[in-house]
Parts: sequence; structure tokens; C-alpha cells
Amino acid sequence: MTDDLRLADHPNEAGEPDAAAGVVPAAPEITETEDDVARERALRAGLDEFELDEEDAALLDAEWAGEESEPEEILPVLAVVGRPNVGKSTLVNRILGSREAVVEDQPGVTRDRVPYQADWAGRRFTLVDTGGWEVDVAGIESKVASQAEVAVTLADAVLFVVDAQVGATSTDERVVEMLRRSGKPVVLVANKVDGAAGEADAAYLWSLGLGEPHPVSGLHGRGTGDLLDAAMAALPEVSEHGEARPVGPRRVALVGRPNVGKSSLLNKIAREDRVVVHDEAGTTRDPVDELIEIKGVPYWFVDTAGIRRRQHLTQGADFYAGLRTAAAIDKAEVTVVLLDASESLTEQDQRILSQVVDSGRALVLAFNKWDLMDEDRRPFLEREIEKDLGQVAWAPRVNVSARTGWHTEKLVPALEQALSSWDMRIPTGRLNAFLGELVAAHPHPLRGGKQPRILFATQASTRPPRFVIFATGFVEAQYRRFIERRLRETFGFEGTPISISVRVREKRRR
Repeated sequence: MTDDLRLADHPNEAGEPDAAAGVVPAAPEITETEDDVARERALRAGLDEFELDEEDAALLDAEWAGEESEPEEILPVLAVVGRPNVGKSTLVNRILGSREAVVEDQPGVTRDRVPYQADWAGRRFTLVDTGGWEVDVAGIESKVASQAEVAVTLADAVLFVVDAQVGATSTDERVVEMLRRSGKPVVLVANKVDGAAGEADAAYLWSLGLGEPHPVSGLHGRGTGDLLDAAMAALPEVSEHGEARPVGPRRVALVGRPNVGKSSLLNKIAREDRVVVHDEAGTTRDPVDELIEIKGVPYWFVDTAGIRRRQHLTQGADFYAGLRTAAAIDKAEVTVVLLDASESLTEQDQRILSQVVDSGRALVLAFNKWDLMDEDRRPFLEREIEKDLGQVAWAPRVNVSARTGWHTEKLVPALEQALSSWDMRIPTGRLNAFLGELVAAHPHPLRGGKQPRILFATQASTRPPRFVIFATGFVEAQYRRFIERRLRETFGFEGTPISISVRVREKRRR
């Protein structure tokens, strides 16, 4: 087996790889001849003899319009920090107005710094949830605390959350020292004040020396309006730390089963520790968005929680983490599914691949931990790929090591290839010329003495490519798969699922 199972560079017109040009290549332009256009007009006119509904007419008469992305403004950054289990993620969800952050009644659920887009009183800002900050801890807790400190460094203002029912602890006082060193504006939040009786507990937090404590209940929403007014006053109009989202960054979701190396791969691509990595399976809970520029091309990488074996049996934080991962896949444009090359492919891997394909996202397969695979494992892996990955044989495959960084740069051409295919559109004339030649050489088999005739075809949409075929009878699934296979052989479509639907239409009655 070669170092890369299947990944070839696709040169541009100048004969150089597109990645070297520093821009994401556009979907390839497929030209159509005058004969193709004439054929399209003739077939389209022939459809007038058949019963078409309003939806058919709208599809056939629709004009293709490309999609353009607008650059976003640089938003001020508001970080939410505090020791574990003071209700930071609950408060974040209250500010967002939805359950975005994973919440459970135990400390240490949030581990990474997770940014969200929020708004209040007409002002938009980036809200950053963080893991609990603790003193003199080791292992994963120390990495969580480190990420919280980074969040403060990269923020324009800070919400410091304290549990008013417990009062100020020695850990809270150490957090105050850290915040004073940062020099950032701080708004003190006295959380878990569910009624007027709790406001007396909040008053004791004046002793922290951070000014007025704002009594709130993140769970019930009490006092959050006044808190946000104070936060908006602390946030500068012009951000010093926010990042502008460039025009058209593509969203890349990293998915796979737990402990397959998704967070390690993200850190290696970013060339810094953006997310917490630990040997413990299930370290990541919330999807983490990171804007990373690779060879001049910006991408939004989304690190997700591992998809566990039996999602319906998981509980608490793991259950909600699984829901967030599914939502992250739906929001992504291309998904990198990480597989452990050193272990046999599992039914869980198959389920993850099916979930990605069903979502319609572009797909790249990354075989991680290649450095841990011995020579005896390689022939078995080849057979597993041939046997178990046949349904995604169209996906680019890259072998990487997230631990050492080996071949991680090869993800870029694979992502470009998959996204280019995901965006590809075949002109209607060229599509019908292709189908005409295909059907003439390989007609649909007779069933019950009848043979369906393909009347016309059009590409209804991209992202992913979806084709609609008008026919006089039912086109069997096996023949649709044959059409898909020939579409891929002729036009490429490497890295994207393809949808082919058939509309059976009868002739108009005279």
C-alpha cells in the first residue's frame, strides 16, 4: 500500500496545484456545445406533451443563480469565566436564548473555550463559554484552566461568574488576581440568585473588589437584562481581539468516534493548542469553531464530540454532546471523518459515515494514527476498505498522524476537491447529451414487457448535487446507481454525495 490510499493532485490550467495559488478553487466549469443546447431545447419542447404540475414547471423554468458570501464585521468578544459548576454554561444559554452549550449538574462539563454569536439591544458580539478555572490542578483540569486563561487574554471584556449561594471562595480570589493581571474590564456576576432573599448573599461579593455584583439567575433569567446592559457598557465599540470572518470561509466538521484524534488533528492544523486534548475518551463536549488559515485559505474548523456507540442509551452531557455533533454536521459544508487506521473498522464507524452521507455534506476520509499501524495491519486495512467502505468509494482518502503532524497538509487538496465537487453544476444541455449517449448504449432493462423512457433531466441544485429525471415509467434503483456511477466517471464528483430522483409523467390526454 502506498502512503496515500487514494489522493491525486488536480492541476489547474497553469499546470500547478490549486492549493499553491492560495485560493479555494471554484467548481469546475463544464461547457456545453451548440448541439447540446439544441438537444436540450428539443427535449424540453417534447415535455409539453406530458402532464406536468406546478412544481415541475417551476423546476424547469428556474434560472441558476450562484451563491455569494458577505463578509462579517469584527465583533467584540465577551468571555464568561469562573470556577467549575457556578453556572457559566447555563448563563451562556440564557444569553443566547437557546440551549447551545452542554449543561449538566456536575462540575467540569465544559472543557474548551467555545465561541457563540450573540446580540443584545441591537449590538452583536461574540460570547465565549469556558471551562472551570481551578488552582493547582493536574491532568485534564489544568488544560481546561489554561484554555480559560487564553479566553481572557483574547477577550475585550469578561463576565466573572460567582455562585452567590456559596459566596467567594479562595479559588474565586485567585481568579480575581488573574483577571486584574489581564487588565480587562470585568463585570461581576452573582449567579444562582433566584429571589429577593438571595440578593443579600450577592452583596457579600463586594469584598472581591471588582465593583458592583450583578445578581442574576442563569437558570430562570432573573436579572440577565441588567447584566447585559452592564456588559455592553464594558465592551468597546471597536474590538481589539475579535476576528473578521473573511469572505466565503468553508465550514469543515471533524467527526468520528471518541478518542480517534479529532482535537489533536485540529491543534496540529492550527499549529497551537486551540482545544483540550487528553487520553480520556470524550474530552470534547461542545462543538468548537476555530478560524484557521491554511496556505492563505481560511476555513472554519469545527471540532465535535465523539459519536458514541449507542446514542439512545447515553445520558446527561454525553447525550447532549451527541445532539450538538449532529447539528454541527448539518451546519458544515464538508465533513472529515476520522478513522483509526491502527484498529479494525467498526459498525460505529459505518453509522457515522451513513449519518454524514444522509446529511448531504461533502466528505473526506482521514485514516489517523497511521504511525501506530504495523506492517501486518496494512493488508487487513486494504480488505476492510474494499469491503466496508464501498458506499463511500467516491470520497478522497488521506492517511495522517495527528500526533506527529505527518501528512496533515494533504488534507487541504482533499478538502478543496470535495468542496469543488459539492459545488459543481452540469449544464442542462450537457447533462441530457450525456444521458442520451448512456441510454443508447445501455438501455433500461425491460420489466413486464415495458421499458421506461427518459424524457429530460436537469440539475435542481448543488451542495450536494441533486438531479431530477423525467421519465415515462419507474426507473429502478439499480439503474439509478448505474447513472450515478457513470456521472462520477464522466464529470468527477469526487468527495460529494449525489442525489438522483425520478418523476414519472404520463402523456396528456387528447
